[in-house]
Amino acid sequence: MIRVLDPGPLTTVQDIGRPGYLRFGIPASGPIDPVAFVLANRLVGNPDDAAGLECTLGGPRLEILRDTVVAATGADMPLMVNEREEACWRSVRVRGGDIIRLGAATGGVRSYLAVSGGLDVPRVLGSRSTYLRGRLGGHSGRALRRGDEIPMGPSPPSLRERSVGRDAVPRFGDELVIRVVLGPQAERFTTDGLDTFLRASYEMLPQSDRMGARLRGPVIAHARGHDIISDGVPLGGIQVVGDGQPIVLLVDRQSTGGYPKIATVCSTDIGRVGQTRPGERLRFRAITVEAAHALRRAQRMALDRAIE
Repeated sequence: MIRVLDPGPLTTVQDIGRPGYLRFGIPASGPIDPVAFVLANRLVGNPDDAAGLECTLGGPRLEILRDTVVAATGADMPLMVNEREEACWRSVRVRGGDIIRLGAATGGVRSYLAVSGGLDVPRVLGSRSTYLRGRLGGHSGRALRRGDEIPMGPSPPSLRERSVGRDAVPRFGDELVIRVVLGPQAERFTTDGLDTFLRASYEMLPQSDRMGARLRGPVIAHARGHDIISDGVPLGGIQVVGDGQPIVLLVDRQSTGGYPKIATVCSTDIGRVGQTRPGERLRFRAITVEAAHALRRAQRMALDRAIE
């Protein structure tokens, strides 16, 4: 069992997600940075889809009520065990009664905390992920609160300590180049509008959340107005709303939308968008579908090599 002493700014239970229900208006949810999430689970001996915590800008203070192994990955949040700092991106043994805390993020936005055995909250539509707007899944369909108690699943019988190789740990703070595939409605923008989108730098706004990353920068010109017949919205779809500003749609996005989508972020770069802090900047670069598939294959291979 885990007891929540302080929930932090926004801490939710997530597993790998809830695919297959978008046609009913229910997004997949799950972690915004799936690579960091999977690595946290692997560090503590869990399957990739075990439930853990996603912590935003700062983490919770928790009492661990049994001996276990924990790991923190993702954003640069200091991991404290009984006020003693421990390394992130590696497995850390804790004892029953220990107090663990994730501090304020100094780089990145979202950190992931995994415990050996995972978090044993009920499955809803096959997943333990929290969908906040729908009050679905996770711990009572909401973010954690002080006093919550979350059961843990059974730990593996034995676990050797593991760590993520230094080359696999991301660096935060640099201006990012986000790879995209143009479309599905790129023809709804002027030539100058497309050029602006691929040339300009865009600032992440504080109104961003798990539904979408709101950006501010040079206006992207529509060719025939900003309204289309509503259609399905893919993960990473970049809507350009009436004021010419882009929004990258993320894991808790709506199922359909009536703004044209100039491009779609490659799946490998969704986590990088989600780790961009308000005030930081990013750019977009167009690649082919074939190149996006190659990036996905390379990411899977790198993930399998990341843990030492």
